[in-house]
Amino acid sequence: MKCIGNVVKYGDNVDTDVIIPARYLNTSDPKELAAHCMEDIDKSFRSKVSEGDILVSGENFGCGSSREHAPIAIKESGISLVIAKSFARIFYRNAINIGLAITECPEAAEAIEEGHRVEADLDAGVITDLTTGRSFKTEPFPEFIQNIISAGGLVNAAKSGILS
Repeated sequence: MKCIGNVVKYGDNVDTDVIIPARYLNTSDPKELAAHCMEDIDKSFRSKVSEGDILVSGENFGCGSSREHAPIAIKESGISLVIAKSFARIFYRNAINIGLAITECPEAAEAIEEGHRVEADLDAGVITDLTTGRSFKTEPFPEFIQNIISAGGLVNAAKSGILS
């Protein structure tokens, strides 16, 4: 799986209440969730994100409550990949379950800046900052997790027989 896009970047401890504020949890419509993604931390998020862009963050991304709404909002907003120094455990699993590509790479998360163009080959475990030319090694997901993400989530993977 390859992702290429421009970077939006945030710091440490970006919690699920910031990713999708609780006041919008009365809907499960992905488009409605995406319309409010990150609005409490960055009002310009929706206007600056294009399909395929990459979100980079610091430590403990997705901490807070265990709502699946958070990775759904990110994915539906057009983000193709989240690179972070580390993820909250429940967010990490929720992201995989809904088919949002994520990877932990502290070196890349530290070095890559807002607005840079990045290419990630998740099968090979290589992230390249096309703006600076620097490359970073990350651990590729096992094939079954790559299949879940490629299928668009756990439910789609199960329906298509990928997990059999």
